[in-house]
Amino acid sequence: MKINDEYIVRIDKITNLGAGMCKVNDFVVFVENSCPEDKLKIKITKLNKNYANAEIVEIVEPSKYRVSPFCPMQKVCGACQLQFIDYDYQLKIKQEITQDAIRTIAGLNLEVKPTIPSPEIKNYRCKIQYPVSRTKKSARILAGYYKPKSHEIVNLKYCPIQPEVCDRIVEFVRDKAFDYGIQGFIEKNHSGDLRHVVIRHSKLTGENLVVLVVNATKTFDRLNDFAKAIFEEFSEISGVCVNFNSKKTNVILGKKTECLIGKDFIEEKLVDKIFKIGADTFFQVNPKSAENIFRYVKNYLIDNFNNPQVLDAYAGITAFGIVVSDICKNVVSVEENNSSCLLARNIIKSNKIKNIEIHNTDATKFLAEEMREFDAVILDPPRKGCTEKSLDEAFRLSKNTIIYVSCNPATLARDLKYLVKKGAIVESVQPFDMFCHTYHVENVAIIKI
Repeated sequence: MKINDEYIVRIDKITNLGAGMCKVNDFVVFVENSCPEDKLKIKITKLNKNYANAEIVEIVEPSKYRVSPFCPMQKVCGACQLQFIDYDYQLKIKQEITQDAIRTIAGLNLEVKPTIPSPEIKNYRCKIQYPVSRTKKSARILAGYYKPKSHEIVNLKYCPIQPEVCDRIVEFVRDKAFDYGIQGFIEKNHSGDLRHVVIRHSKLTGENLVVLVVNATKTFDRLNDFAKAIFEEFSEISGVCVNFNSKKTNVILGKKTECLIGKDFIEEKLVDKIFKIGADTFFQVNPKSAENIFRYVKNYLIDNFNNPQVLDAYAGITAFGIVVSDICKNVVSVEENNSSCLLARNIIKSNKIKNIEIHNTDATKFLAEEMREFDAVILDPPRKGCTEKSLDEAFRLSKNTIIYVSCNPATLARDLKYLVKKGAIVESVQPFDMFCHTYHVENVAIIKI
């Protein structure tokens, strides 16, 4: 096998990174934009020691699961890798991705449950983060998602996975920024003003919080005027904020945010609780699917405990703790981010909740020092998963159950393997489709101690 060689292949499955996988003479080949059961003519584009990458030359015989994507930009935009695959089969793929991780990484012979679908598969994405740049000659503003494996912006005018109002807001920003002397950011030489447009949309109220991420350390008159123009143009906008990020980094938001006009938050409802969401608040991008997850966790606690004591670790704005508080004796919440804790206290007060205590500290450190035992420990770590130390302490503090919520099947499986070695039993793993048309999958694992 060598570069530019062509082969006829049949795709076996989708990997955890969204590529199709097949074998040529028992050698693994990954093919982008392919679907299980596709018969394809492929061309080798990259050759490694243990695998090759290839591109599609011709679809010889399309899979029965292949469909026409509903977005005309699907092939060039990096946001919806699986949109050309039938949605019901996307759910099957996500179950299989999780199943593969549980068997190969965790070494468990456990049947993963079928993926629970998202209630909405269009207009579901309520957090939009568009990088911004400008053309070389005309300095016209560009805003959209990056092309796959690049920093080249796809200038999106329409995105069917987000609310329609977001398209209109971004279009206004794109059209009017130049009038206010606001330049798009050039990453190569770190010049220009506007780096990102971030929008937080509320399914509850229809309101939108707009955040202009700028290459600056303080606001300026033309930016204030531009923010006022955006606010006045749309009745659906609750407020316009500016976030300052002048560092040479790929991190979208800087540490400082200032509200220029209107409110600095929107409100969203999960189960029966109202949450305030700010510019930098961690909150699930798909609230309707998130509600399925929160109901699942709450119902598990109702069915298995009477007035439990619950620890909510890596709590963010204490969303899990707040949702389950009314069926718990008490909830202890642990979160390192100070602004999340401040917002959580505000949400708890506005919901008139009396039985939650919040600790603004590192989860691993808190768990190591905590002496109380809990009926259930909820772990909701970032993609990198938990530290072994935090798993040790969660195991020690839980009298009965660990509920592990994960957005990464690989690190979930790794951590389950560690807990099983300590004597835990994995009762179930339930996938949820939080990120429709992508290879990402959210899971809730129930672990008995």
